[in-house]
Amino acid sequence: MMKIIRPALVSLTVFTILTGIIYPLAVTGLAQLIFPHEANGSVMVKNGKPVGSALIGQPFDDPKYFWGRLSATTPSPYNSASSSGSNLAQSNPALIEQAKGRISALRNADPQAPALVPADLATASGSGLDPHISPAAAAYQVQRVAKLRGMDEAKVSALVAANTEGRQFGILGEPTVNVLKINLALDELEQK
Repeated sequence: MMKIIRPALVSLTVFTILTGIIYPLAVTGLAQLIFPHEANGSVMVKNGKPVGSALIGQPFDDPKYFWGRLSATTPSPYNSASSSGSNLAQSNPALIEQAKGRISALRNADPQAPALVPADLATASGSGLDPHISPAAAAYQVQRVAKLRGMDEAKVSALVAANTEGRQFGILGEPTVNVLKINLALDELEQK
């Protein structure tokens, strides 16, 4: 019996040390060495205080800011501990009502905005935490943001262009605008 138990216990101990201690420490050490900002959560700082992560969306509902995508996380929006999509089918009335509610909120915030609302402003992302919107979604909000901040629309449009991130490696994905970054840049531009 001991011939069977002893090798099993030795294997358990060796692999626990290798995969439970050495490997995680090595990966963490490499991440801290090669990508320290990303490894520490891509935290954005304003006036010396952390204001959020560039990787996790935040709720912006003040009309003078750019709004991000809807969040499907529970029990509160943009809850990073509960990343998930809504899992509602396209034909589900709850999903349709949610999109209609968001479109209504966007139109109430800016009645002069174009009639067609970009899809990413009316729907949640698969994770419910997406910090990005499309350049079209940002352009849709330029008029409202510029008007409420008393800024020239061309300046706000230029800010959108400056904060548009291209495709990864030039070929993967679509161009995006990080909502937290552009809102911080807006505040900074307004203070000048």
